[in-house]
Amino acid sequence: MSNEAASLPLAGLRVVEFSHMVMGPTCGLVLADLGAEVIKIEPVPEGDGTRRLVGAGAGFFVMFNRNKRSFAIDSKSEQGRAALLKLIDSADVVTENFRPGALEAQGFGYEALRLRNPRLIYCSLKGFLAGPYEHRTALDEVVQMMGGLAYMTGPPGRPLRAGSSVNDIMGGIFAAIAILAALRQRDATGLGQYVKSGLFENNIFLVAQHMAQFAVTGKAPAPMPNRISAWGIYDLFTVKDDEQVFVAVVSDTQWKIFCDAFDLPDLFADKTLATNSQRVAGRDRLIPRLAETFAAYSKAELSAKLERHGLPFAPVTRPEELFDDPHLNQSGGLLEMTLPDGRATRLPGLPVEMGEGRLPLRRSPPRIGEDGAALLAELGYSREEIAALAKQGVVRLAD
Repeated sequence: MSNEAASLPLAGLRVVEFSHMVMGPTCGLVLADLGAEVIKIEPVPEGDGTRRLVGAGAGFFVMFNRNKRSFAIDSKSEQGRAALLKLIDSADVVTENFRPGALEAQGFGYEALRLRNPRLIYCSLKGFLAGPYEHRTALDEVVQMMGGLAYMTGPPGRPLRAGSSVNDIMGGIFAAIAILAALRQRDATGLGQYVKSGLFENNIFLVAQHMAQFAVTGKAPAPMPNRISAWGIYDLFTVKDDEQVFVAVVSDTQWKIFCDAFDLPDLFADKTLATNSQRVAGRDRLIPRLAETFAAYSKAELSAKLERHGLPFAPVTRPEELFDDPHLNQSGGLLEMTLPDGRATRLPGLPVEMGEGRLPLRRSPPRIGEDGAALLAELGYSREEIAALAKQGVVRLAD
């Protein structure tokens, strides 16, 4: 273990990950970035099918599998199963996000593994927690539709999924939180436990603020495009060249700063706009006036002026433009890595700082079976035995 890896908070923790797509790999990513040794179990010979997704899924594998080791093995064969059980015997955590019963059928369910390793934390990432829906197949789109998020995101009559795999990603993060809590409890009891994270329940947590709004007001919340704003100015404005900038004024102090910055003394003197509540009531005349004011600025000019005066703003940015974002580049927010096909890129790290800075990249997303030979050697297999397993197709070693 390198000195850099040894200094990370989860150094020495071994995680065996049976997962694909986004939710399970996100959980492993969080643990790996924090220093855990995460061993990704992939099927032979082609590896995780997520590697071959196209379109909106083309970035899944490389984004959510850095800092991991790849072990490509036939988990259904007798020899492959024996090697995996040896590996799991040495693990602190097992994670999985396959269909219910899939791993149990192979002898890798929690009940079987805890008899071998009572200290094991076993985490399942599923579509639903226990209840009437737990037999259903879930996807991020499914739970967004049935869980109110798509309704709140799109305009009335046009439910729209969020523009990211928000439930998969956050469901993986909540799984990592539960694992860390279970490890803390293991410190006290000496025993592991079974923990579970639900995609649907994660979505409900995301829309809980809207449920709470209904509980408080007795009125059904309107979809976000049609919501009654909590603030007088909290809007997207079109500027020169049809660019767009979001501008907000969320306090009476900011209102004075705003009016001074844009030379709007008449608005500040208007007693019917003196408080935020009054500005909310006066939006029908306030917003058109501001739209006219902002139309004279370019995106860069308006952004610079708002930043200079400490007012909330955000130019509308496309994902591909973020590679050139000065803050991300200067703060270490983008990690330089090598893709499995050999190309170089930079992708976002975890959005946290620990100690003196951001968490480092220790391993680029692995090639299929990249660490198989080393792992088998660690488990006590000889060079000849490893070669025989590869020849028989039980494992795939890196090219």
